[in-house]
Formats: sequence, C-alpha cells, structure tokens
Amino acid sequence: MLREPLLWCSSTLGTESRMVDLSTDEESETHHSPESKDDHSSSSNSSSSLEEEFSSIVNIPDAAFIQAARRKRELARTQDDYISLDVKHTSVITGMKKNSDEDPESEPDDHEKRIPFTPQPQTLRQRMADETTPRNEETSEESQEDETQDIWERQQMRKAVKITEGRDLDLSYNSESQTVKKFDTSTSFPPVNLEIIKKQLNTRLTLLQDTHRSHLREYEKYIQDVKSSKSTIQKLENSSNQALNFKFYKSMKIYVENLIDCLNEKIISIQEIESSMHALLLKQAMTFMKRRQDELKHESTYLQQLSRKAETSTNGSLAVGEKTPWILEEIESRRSQRRQARALSGNCDHQEGTSSDDELSSADMIDFQKTQGEILRDHKQIFEDVHDDFCNIQNILLKFQQWREKFPDSYYEAFISLCIPKLLNPLIRLQLIDWNPLKFDAVGLKQMPWFTSIEEYMAGSMEDSKKEDGSDKKILSAIINKTVIPRLTDFVEFIWDPLSTSQTTSLITHCTVILEELSTCGNEVSKGKQDLLKSIVLRVKKAIEDDVFIPLYPKSTIENKTSPHSKFQERQFWSSVKLFRNILLWNGLLPDDTLQELGLGKLLNRYLMTALLTVSPGPDVVKKCSQIAAYLPAKWFQSSAMRTSIPQLENFIQFLLQSAQKLSRSEFRDEVKEIILILVKIKALNQAESFIEECHLDHLKSVIKEV
Repeated sequence: MLREPLLWCSSTLGTESRMVDLSTDEESETHHSPESKDDHSSSSNSSSSLEEEFSSIVNIPDAAFIQAARRKRELARTQDDYISLDVKHTSVITGMKKNSDEDPESEPDDHEKRIPFTPQPQTLRQRMADETTPRNEETSEESQEDETQDIWERQQMRKAVKITEGRDLDLSYNSESQTVKKFDTSTSFPPVNLEIIKKQLNTRLTLLQDTHRSHLREYEKYIQDVKSSKSTIQKLENSSNQALNFKFYKSMKIYVENLIDCLNEKIISIQEIESSMHALLLKQAMTFMKRRQDELKHESTYLQQLSRKAETSTNGSLAVGEKTPWILEEIESRRSQRRQARALSGNCDHQEGTSSDDELSSADMIDFQKTQGEILRDHKQIFEDVHDDFCNIQNILLKFQQWREKFPDSYYEAFISLCIPKLLNPLIRLQLIDWNPLKFDAVGLKQMPWFTSIEEYMAGSMEDSKKEDGSDKKILSAIINKTVIPRLTDFVEFIWDPLSTSQTTSLITHCTVILEELSTCGNEVSKGKQDLLKSIVLRVKKAIEDDVFIPLYPKSTIENKTSPHSKFQERQFWSSVKLFRNILLWNGLLPDDTLQELGLGKLLNRYLMTALLTVSPGPDVVKKCSQIAAYLPAKWFQSSAMRTSIPQLENFIQFLLQSAQKLSRSEFRDEVKEIILILVKIKALNQAESFIEECHLDHLKSVIKEV
C-alpha cells in the first residue's frame, strides 16, 4: 500500500518522481537498482531546481498517512497469510535499522526483515575493502601480541613490587607486635614440678634410645649384607671351574630325565607283575578259607543229623549230602597225616584243633608253583634291556651322592631327600614282588639289598643340624611309609589268616621291625602306620565273626570223650583258643584297650566262656583255664599294688571260683591249688583270699604270700 503514491508519482513525472520519492523517504534509497543510483548522482545538481518547479504539482504524503498505510498492509498480510518472495527490499531493511534509534515507533515490515539466502553483488569499493582487510588484520594481530606482551610484563613487575612491599609490611608488623606484646599475668598454667619434668625427660630419652637401637640393628644388618655380598662376589670371582660345574649340572639333569623316562616306561610292567602275584596269593588264601568253612559246615550238619534219630531215612541211613562223606574222609585223611608228622617230630603234647589246616594237594601245589615261577621269570626280565645306572639302586644313589659331596648347598636346596623315595619306589616294589611276610622263612626287611643301600647312603650324609627339613635321614622312613607299609597292609587285608599261628608270628615279626625302624627315623605318627594297625583290627574282627564256631550239645552227648560230638566240640574250642592266643600276640603293637576288647570282650566272654560253662568241673576244665590264663599278657598284671584284676576278666574269675568250690567238695581237691594260682596270676588276689577263708583252705595262704 505504501507504493501506491510512488506509482502514481512515477506515472506522472517519470524519473523526476523517483527523485522526489527519494527526497521524501530515505528508506527507499536502498530499494532501487544500481542504475537508478547513477541517475540520481548525475542529476543531483539540478534536484533543488526540480523540487521548486514541481512542488506545486507533487503531493507528498505526511507521516500519519504513511503510518496508516503500514497498518493496512500488516492487516492485509495477516488475513492473506502469505510470505512474499520479493527480495528487492533488503536495502530498505538496513536503512530502517539505521533510523530505528531516531524513530522507535517506525518499525520495518516483516517482509523487510527477511534474511537473504544469496550473496548480494559487491561494488568495486567493497571488493577493494575486502582485499585490504586481511592485511590490516595481520598488522593488527601483531600489534595486539606486542601489546599483550607489554601488559604481561607490567603485571609481573607490579606483582614483584607488591610482594616486596608485603614482606616489609609483615616484618614491620611483627616487630611492632613483639614490642607491644606483654605477658599477661592473669593467665594460669598447670603446676609444674621436678617429677613431671623428670618423667617427660625420661620418656623422651626412652624414645630416643629405642630409635637409636633400631638404627643400630639396621646398620648391623646392612653391614652383614655388605659382607655376604662381598664374600659371594669374591667366591664367584675366584671360582675358575664354572664350566665344569655347568657340565656336571647338565649331565645330572640329563641323567635324571632319562631315569624318569625309563621308570615311566617300566612302571606298567611292574604293576602287572604285582597284580599277578597278588592275585595268585589271594586265590590260595581264599581256597584255604573256603575249604575250612565248607568242611566246618558239612561236619556240623552231619553231627546234627547224627544226634537226631528222627531225621534218619527208613533204611536207617542218614539224610546227608552227596559230598559230605567224601569231604569227611578227606578231612580225616589230612588229620591223620598231621598226627604222623607230629609223632615223627616228637610233639606229643598237642591239642586237636590247634594245627593249621593249610595243606594243598599235590596237583594244586604243582599248579601254584608253576604260576609263581612264571611270574618271577617275568619279574626278572623287566630290566634286562636297561643299564645298571638306571635300574640298580646302589648306582642311582651313587649319582646323587656325588652331587651331595660336590655341591651340598644346591643338593639340599633342591630337596633331593624328598625326590629319592619317589624315584626308587618302582625299583623297591620290584624287589618286594617275591617277598611274603606271612612265611616264617621270608627275608627280613633289613637284609634286603635296597635297605642296605639306603642305609649306607644315609650314613654318608655330611649335612649339618640346620638342614633338618631336607635331611637325608628321612629317606628311609619315607620309603617305608610310601612303599613297604602299603604292601604289608594288602597282605593283612586280603591274604593273612588270623587262625594261622605261623602266619601271625611271621607277620608280627615283620611289622615290629618296620614300625621300630619307622619310629627311629621320624617321631611323627604316619598315616601308613595308622592304616596298617586299623587293617589288623578289622581283619581280626572279621575272623572272630566268620571263623569262630563252638557247638553246644547236651551233656549226655559230650560226656563220652570218644563220641564225634565231643571231639568236634573240643576241636572247635581249641581252635578258638588258638585264635585267642594269636590275637594277644599283637601285644605291644596294638593298644591294650583294643586287645582287651577283641580278645576278652568279643572272644573270651562271648564264645570261650559259653563252652566252659557246659563242661563239668574237672582236670580238663582246669587245663583249659590254665591255657587261657597263660596267653594273657604279663604286662597287664605288673602293678604290685594291683589287688583286683581287669574288668573284662570278671566272668572268667567267677567261673574259676565256682569251679574251685565244686572241686573242693569232690575227689579233685588238688586241682583247687591250680585255680588259686590262676587267680594269683591274673591279680584277683582279693577274690582268692576270700575264697580261701570261706573254704578254710589255710594251707593255700602261702601261695598268695609268695606273690
């Protein structure tokens, strides 16, 4: 709407009207093209004459008219809701901004505030100005840097001056405060005496002395470190045989590696030979055990059927199994052979049932010896293709002995005493394959080649007392723990027969030697020893439960000593007494409470006493009681102040007293003295004295006084 008077003026006057429009409104100057500006400059001289000539014709609108036209345009723009695409009025916007301070009410239109999206063509003057601007900026930057440097120097100078002035002020202030400060007599201090001062000085002196002592200790430690370092350096400098030492260590390393490779290759064969020998011995032991149990079963069944007439068949024959007669004949044949052997040896004082029924038939014996020979032949062929330096224990120990003599420090630092038992384990197991500790003629542990070689190696040890942890004295105990005791435990668990006195005696002999040697080498209780003793106890318990059987028959049946029932009961009783003796042979190896539980609690009171109670008192009963008392360990009754026996023998003592009372009224009065001697032996002195006084047996008091 603002352009309507302008268009009207241009249609009437042409170029002159544009000049009038520029003179009336300064904002329209930027709204024209560059050609109009040139025309304007060329006709600037005659502008004043033209204004005077056409002033009467042109009607210039006033400010109120222009403001009304602006409002009208704004209303129309809001109603039509459009944005004009005309970009020719950008110069008007800048002109409007210049005059905004002068005329705050005159605000440019919205379309005059549009942002140009294309660069405007520049004039020659503007391009010249753009070229000169970077040069001016460079010069201005240099001048600004110089000015910044000058400003920074001036600031540093001011700071230095302020610091010196501040110090002067502080010194002056302190001097003034010192001169002005006075002692205030109104303040009170805690009382001070000589004791407090002395205590504080002593405390301070103690702290200083402790510090001084700690410094002295550190100083001495440093001095020792310096000395040891110097000595080490000197030794290294003086040692001229480093090449020889290296050669020795290298050869030792190669030797040990080859030895380990050899043993790893042969250990499988050794284990197979061990398993074969163990299986052979186990088979033999199981054969004896099964035969004894089968024979006991058949004989007991036969006697039971013999004692019961009602179970006989119509033709008068016994209803027995097909194998029973043949088994009974075989049993009697072996017994007759043993009687003949005892008669030839002059052993007439023998009780039936105390002999070991471990004879093999000729065929079984040949088969056993053949298999055993094959195993031993394979055992000797294991190391046939190996040099003695790798399979002979003495040669192996000689290598390590050279190391110990030449370089003892490195020998003990390498803990060779812990390695030797592991290296020698396969070789020692190989030597123990044909070792049977259940045979009375078995080679003793100390007579074995490996044992003597290790003892010699330990005797040549030159170690001092400071090297107890790596001591060679523990080599033998380690070998016994890791190699010998496990093999001995296998014999106890699977092969040993507790009813065999010969096997038990031989086993006790070997166990005693091994455990004594173990106790001298080390004071600690080894796990192997505990496992061995535990296996012995378990095997004895199993023997009591499986092998002890004493039948009970009517007195009328057993009064006849020639009857098969009486003979069978006697054999079983003496067999149990034999087991009782074998159990008590472990005295000194097993604890006393364990032996008393096994021998007295489980066997004597449960089985033997039951059999004794069924027999009439007489010389035979006294003989049995005397034999039982003879097997009791003497150390259980060594105390001189002991007047009462151990509790587990209370039933046995009561049976002796009852038998003595019956014998004192019978024809066997002389047997009473034997019973009193048994009571004295087992330290049942109070019961013996009471019995003598009760029965008025004054002539037997001397028996008690002799103790």
